[in-house]
Amino acid sequence: MATEVAVRPRETLSVEQNGINVISDAERKGRPRDLFWPWCAANIAVLGISYGSFLLGFGVSFWQATVAGLIGTILSFLLVGFVSLAGKRGSAPTMVLSRAAYGVHGGRIPAALSYILLVGWETVLVSLATLATATVFDRLGWGGGDATKIIAFLLVAGVVVFSGIFGFNVIMRLQAFLTVALAILTVGYVVLTVGHINWGTVTSIPNGSPQAVLGALIFAATGFGLGWVNSGADYSRYLPRSASSAGVVAWTTFGAAVAPVLLVVYGLLLAASDQKLSQAIGSDPIGALTTLLPTWYLVLFALVAIGGLIGGAVLDIYSSGLALLTLGLKVPRWTAAAIDGVIMILGTIYVVWFASNFIGPFEGFLITLGVPISAWCGVFLADLLLRKRDYSEADLYDPRGRYGPISWVAVGTTLVATFLGWGLVTNGFAAWLSWQGYLLNPFGLGPKDGGPWTYANLGVLVALVVGFAGQFLLARSQVRRQET
Repeated sequence: MATEVAVRPRETLSVEQNGINVISDAERKGRPRDLFWPWCAANIAVLGISYGSFLLGFGVSFWQATVAGLIGTILSFLLVGFVSLAGKRGSAPTMVLSRAAYGVHGGRIPAALSYILLVGWETVLVSLATLATATVFDRLGWGGGDATKIIAFLLVAGVVVFSGIFGFNVIMRLQAFLTVALAILTVGYVVLTVGHINWGTVTSIPNGSPQAVLGALIFAATGFGLGWVNSGADYSRYLPRSASSAGVVAWTTFGAAVAPVLLVVYGLLLAASDQKLSQAIGSDPIGALTTLLPTWYLVLFALVAIGGLIGGAVLDIYSSGLALLTLGLKVPRWTAAAIDGVIMILGTIYVVWFASNFIGPFEGFLITLGVPISAWCGVFLADLLLRKRDYSEADLYDPRGRYGPISWVAVGTTLVATFLGWGLVTNGFAAWLSWQGYLLNPFGLGPKDGGPWTYANLGVLVALVVGFAGQFLLARSQVRRQET
């Protein structure tokens, strides 16, 4: 009989000993609904409100942005739900299960991409939490200088690294607490700012082109669910294999999507009502939201902002540690998490105190990695769909086993999907990424600069579809041989 995932007091401060190994039957516990807590806490950040302004930036109306935001957010988190299903079936981390499609050595390619992406987002989230604290303290008149930034940085980084080192049980308890606390405080923000909504102004925004709507939809998908697909199985791997598969998908999707859906729609209402607020969000996504609040609520808002960012960074550091081990580093899981924490700390110090213009180019770098991650997601889900039996646990770690050292079908499909994807996206965050979009003109979708498809980010969707279709069509016989 499955036991509750709730952590007993004596377990709370014990360091998780499991790494990338398959979780034993004795340690599998919980029910699918327990997945609600980690995913909700990771996505309840008030940064979701700022996405309303980002979506309107595509030149679409409120209703178009709402539809695009809802579809992009829900469908992208549905992909995370399907990836989580593999964790229940295989009881191993996402990047280990990926070896079934790519081969034991070939799986290092997506693991490396995943590692860079996760560590990058850890750095961005901790940096934003540090800067948000400084913004709030500055408005309160308490000083937003280096002393405030250092204290905020130490607290945020300390919680993230501590959680990453201690692992699954601590993370599950922390995320449950954050979900409840942040939900209450976020409702407070809505109550205090709802009077700023002007329905007449909201509905007067003209419609945009279909390409602009698609661009907003793909942007929402990339900003939310597609940023988590590479770690979906890391938190479902502790569930018993008898757990409901539909429940795993449903609770992961619901837990991850419910907060962003509500926050994005509310953010659209605020941004559409106030052009100045929308412009301010573009330069200061979190700090701009404080301009609508009374002074007495600013400290509580700081807790909302910081807590939401911590919720995301905690899942990132846990999954990045697992990805590092999948690459072949022979250290305990907690040591890998500590290594990631050091990299995150150094990166945050550079972003907050030394970089004059770092966040923009770095986000461009992360978006660039989002294309091959989308291709990997397509390959992974196609492989999962093709398999009629559970994974062979021992062969996930042995290149001489049924999955082999490398699968050229999966690797080749990923490379082709990535090539097509990069050719159909443009990236204005950094000049050194201007080479992207090289297929827009040849495919009749140009011009590359200022054309109707320039900002549609079509390549993200193409990479996902090509990755899935290529693996599903070309790897069928390979999977049959492996399962015979």
